[in-house]
Amino acid sequence: MRNKRLIIALLAAVVFGLVAAVSVSQYLARAQAYTKNLNNVVVAKVEIPVGSRIIAEHLTVAQFPRNVTPEGAFATTDKLVDRVATVRISAREPITESRLAPVGAAGGLSSVIPEGFRAMTVRVDDVVGISGFIMPGTLVDIVVVTQPPRATGQEEMISKIVLQNIKVLASGQNIDKPKNDREVERAVRAVTLQVTPEQAEKLALASSEGRLQLVMRNSVDQGDEVTPGANKSTLLSGERALPVPEPGIGGKDKKPATPTVARRPRPRPAANSAAKVTPVAAPAPARPSVEVIEGSKKKSVDFP
Repeated sequence: MRNKRLIIALLAAVVFGLVAAVSVSQYLARAQAYTKNLNNVVVAKVEIPVGSRIIAEHLTVAQFPRNVTPEGAFATTDKLVDRVATVRISAREPITESRLAPVGAAGGLSSVIPEGFRAMTVRVDDVVGISGFIMPGTLVDIVVVTQPPRATGQEEMISKIVLQNIKVLASGQNIDKPKNDREVERAVRAVTLQVTPEQAEKLALASSEGRLQLVMRNSVDQGDEVTPGANKSTLLSGERALPVPEPGIGGKDKKPATPTVARRPRPRPAANSAAKVTPVAAPAPARPSVEVIEGSKKKSVDFP
């Protein structure tokens, strides 16, 4: 009897040992397969501001699965040292080629200017700068108030949108967006705009011939609006009320409909006829009543 128990215990131990060995071997095989499917990706160890030059202390290496490895990522830190970031890179965020300036680019504002564009600074105040809401990355339109040329025959001042969809590169000396609302600088006296050479010529002429006004626009709205401009005549002609749209951007083809109110004319009585007045009977006052319960019955008794 004891031999049978001993044999059963030995067989159970052998079976459990085999199961454990198979489980461990399968786990190791899956771990090796998972390790082979990982890529080294360089990520930011700390936050890297816009226009700053990357140093080795900014970088670390993490492992990403191959199917989620970002395109243009780097496997080693050697090719990233001394490169310049064109956007803010948060901590633990992969660093890709699209977020870097070309090799050899200088740091600062010049690194965030795209090829074929220029950076031009214009003076603003609290009103022109939309009370401090103009920040790097904001899109604005530029309105100029100036005197028309004499050849046009117009003597009135005119306001006209001269540039549209212009990106703000810097607000004051800041080329990066503030981290929170408390860091918004409200005493900005100049903004730097991203313009083409032709737009730079128009902007220089507009700033010297008239007064500039910045108009903020939705960052998603890239449409081109054609306006005739405004002068005193069109200003005093009035404007019809339009419904207030919802925040964001809607369909381009859907224009807000002008609300129309239909007014029904009042009937006027004839000159020689007296107006007929139909007397309206006053409602009878409510009579007091008492609710009486008799056993399972309920009734209401009115008093005279």
